[in-house]
Amino acid sequence: MKHFTLLSLALILVGAFSTLTTEAANYLFKNGRSAYSIVLSSGASSTERTAAEELQTYVQAVSGARLPIITAPVSKGPAIYVGYQQATAALSGVTAPDAHDEGFTYRSQGANLYIYGGKERGTLYGVYTFLENELGIRWYTPDFTRIPHLKKWELGSLNHSERPTVKFRQNDYFKVANTTQWRAHNKENFGWEPTKSAYGNITAYWKCHTMPLLVPSAEFYQTHPEYFCLRSGKRQSYGQLCLSNPDVLQLCKERMAETIKNNPGYAIYSLSQDDNQLFCECDACKAIEAKYGGHSGIMIWFVNQVADYIKPLFPDIYIGTFAYQYTRKPPVGIKPNENVVIRLCSIECCFAHPLDAGCPENSAFMEDLKAWSQLAPHLFIWDYVVDYAQYMAPWPNFQVLAPNIRVFRDNHAIGVYEESQYQSAGGEFEEMKAWVLSKLLWNPDQDVEPLVKDFIEGYYGAAAPKVMEYYRLCQSLIKPDLHYGIFINHEHPLYSDEFVTKGLAILRDGVNLATDDDLRERVNKVRMQLLFLKSVRQPAQARSDGTWSEFVNMARKYQARPHELYDIEKFIKDMESK
Repeated sequence: MKHFTLLSLALILVGAFSTLTTEAANYLFKNGRSAYSIVLSSGASSTERTAAEELQTYVQAVSGARLPIITAPVSKGPAIYVGYQQATAALSGVTAPDAHDEGFTYRSQGANLYIYGGKERGTLYGVYTFLENELGIRWYTPDFTRIPHLKKWELGSLNHSERPTVKFRQNDYFKVANTTQWRAHNKENFGWEPTKSAYGNITAYWKCHTMPLLVPSAEFYQTHPEYFCLRSGKRQSYGQLCLSNPDVLQLCKERMAETIKNNPGYAIYSLSQDDNQLFCECDACKAIEAKYGGHSGIMIWFVNQVADYIKPLFPDIYIGTFAYQYTRKPPVGIKPNENVVIRLCSIECCFAHPLDAGCPENSAFMEDLKAWSQLAPHLFIWDYVVDYAQYMAPWPNFQVLAPNIRVFRDNHAIGVYEESQYQSAGGEFEEMKAWVLSKLLWNPDQDVEPLVKDFIEGYYGAAAPKVMEYYRLCQSLIKPDLHYGIFINHEHPLYSDEFVTKGLAILRDGVNLATDDDLRERVNKVRMQLLFLKSVRQPAQARSDGTWSEFVNMARKYQARPHELYDIEKFIKDMESK
């Protein structure tokens, strides 16, 4: 009996030891320790090395355990294999992804984890998504990353893959979305300047409204007024070019070639109209327009010829042009060349309602979008997500962000640029909108509300319930028959004094809930929306009760622009002179 008891005890202890050993092998970390290594191949790209280093850094921040980075092959111990390598090939049975493939997979097998995608950014995005989905990390702003602190995390059964919705993704909030690291962490990959970095090289779109840069009036108007638009019987120094003039065409060909040669690294070079509607009315231009269905017809006719000139010189380069305002309606009898990109702009749309929701304000744009999607070999969307007449005021549009990007995707857009508050900090909900946009540009099939909830709870901490209450108050302003575009002001029916009073009370409570100075500042920055709105709606009262003074101090701190066309000091001067 004694022998049986000792044998049983020994078997129990062996079994317990075996169980503990198995459990330890499946824990990425436990109580500040880890048996794992991060494995790179000897041929890993610089971006894959960044991915491994970031994985090491953030796992340590979450757990306290620092995983060593070693080079394959690894002979013992559990491992995280970062980047496509021999061990990954044996696991997956698939060939190596293209270097520029931004899709990725992270997958477990036994005690090992494999994260792989394209060498340029796919593997990097796979690591970031693993850190987000599995460990709860969030890169909300360049200055604030949410990092949970966990005692343990067990590697279960994982097999997760993603691919981007559109090839090129960009929003340009001034202080939020324009750092290399933030853009990489949140999977944005396009910009106004090509960038080489350890976070993945990205290409860009060279400028916009470029025709006056290629044929400037300061250089040519005095000697060649015929290069410029005819309006009311006179050639104008300000306005569009005369596109029917053969000398203008030759100049644009030659100078576009010079531009590409002198400014390498861009994927698309813009040959596009100036930002006005002073198109040429000469007989020759009108004749070409009549032949090809209007203003966009002569534009495509002109741009195609420049693109033909560029193609043998730079076979991998695209020439981009606008479908914007007077050129938005597609042409007839002509189509863009294969190396031409059409940049369709939604500037006239209603942003209270999704584009495909039957809003009468959006029906014409939807017709043009569908027509361009069939006509253009490459369609790139220029969309708008702020109110340019009053950057700081509440402008609820979260309800349209996902459905509109889905519409662009479904109409074969190769890229989406969300023009944002690009000139200064201080835009309404700029941090949250930038982060939510980045998530939707990657995958617009997500619901917006969980993303908003995630951000508000993570970024505003103890004050989150009141910020959420204010957010919902803003969203409640949307009505089926209330429309608004990107140039509304404080007198729009969207707003009321009751809304301002209620919102300020909610956010005052939010400030009181904040537990430290950083949280108070974040909530006060949201309050600035209503400080601005009250100051312009009720200027006398705002001056007497201190609202104006508080707004001025806060806006000066951020050097926040109230309007696209003038800065805070001009705004203050104008307000105080009334």
